[in-house]
Amino acid sequence: MGLVHTVGLVLHPQRDSVPAIDTIMEWARRRDVTVLGLPDEVDRIFCDAVAVDPQELAERSSLLVSLGGDGTMLRTMRLGAGRPTPVLGVNLGRLGFLPEIDVDGLPAALSAIDNQHYSIESRLAVRTTLPGDHEVTAFNDIALCRIPGDGLAGVAITVEDHAFVRYAADAVIVATPTGSTAYAFSSGGPIVSPTVRAVLVTAAAAHSSFNRALVLSADEQLALQVLPSSGRLAVEVDGRVDGYVAPGDRLAITALPDAGRVVRLGLTTFYERARRKLQVRGSAEVDGPGDLGAAEPMSRTAL
Repeated sequence: MGLVHTVGLVLHPQRDSVPAIDTIMEWARRRDVTVLGLPDEVDRIFCDAVAVDPQELAERSSLLVSLGGDGTMLRTMRLGAGRPTPVLGVNLGRLGFLPEIDVDGLPAALSAIDNQHYSIESRLAVRTTLPGDHEVTAFNDIALCRIPGDGLAGVAITVEDHAFVRYAADAVIVATPTGSTAYAFSSGGPIVSPTVRAVLVTAAAAHSSFNRALVLSADEQLALQVLPSSGRLAVEVDGRVDGYVAPGDRLAITALPDAGRVVRLGLTTFYERARRKLQVRGSAEVDGPGDLGAAEPMSRTAL
């Protein structure tokens, strides 16, 4: 008997996922594997997957399959956060960092996973509790962003109960290594290998003399205090607004190592994907023309 007995599907809200779903359903029928999906997504595409709520999808699935891009992959990882369930990303659009295969590679990938011929790339997440006891978890980043007309983001950074720096900026971003190539990167932060257990703090368009990113151990206690001089701020969790904070609010950030488990089949490396996605080129004095190949355009978020 194979490893996979129940597949849970998570779909991009707009891209055509029918060819991928047809491939998965046919593979599952031949192996007597149950396919689950979220009710609104299953109804939208009229497939034969069993409709279940998000909690049941996460609990019952022995494999979660994300059909979309990086944004859909992040949503799938949040659904399964803290569980041992592996997540396979299938790319339906632009090149992303997280998806492992294109639709054409699905049959071989599913069989390889079923036969345990794959590896797992653990991913760290960050978690905090917003006002109103609303707990949020992010695999890319949690960002405190200025609201146009409400003033700058004034945020004090405290590490291990010691005040370190006060930022005045358009946004203050707490990112995981996964998120180091997203909003944090566009704000001048470093690229961090997903194997590093660390948390990044970066200010976007800082209006202060100190504008460097911080790289903290995942074990260190991090807190963000919204200063009296700050405007009301939107809290973005993996790119979506999930709440708001005001002057006087304090957010304690907790790092969750091994919160996500991404399937890797050995087809590419993190550095190959980063080089292509971020258009990384070498020095003109060292590299000859075409050494790194044609780069693809970068986007902050691929859903």
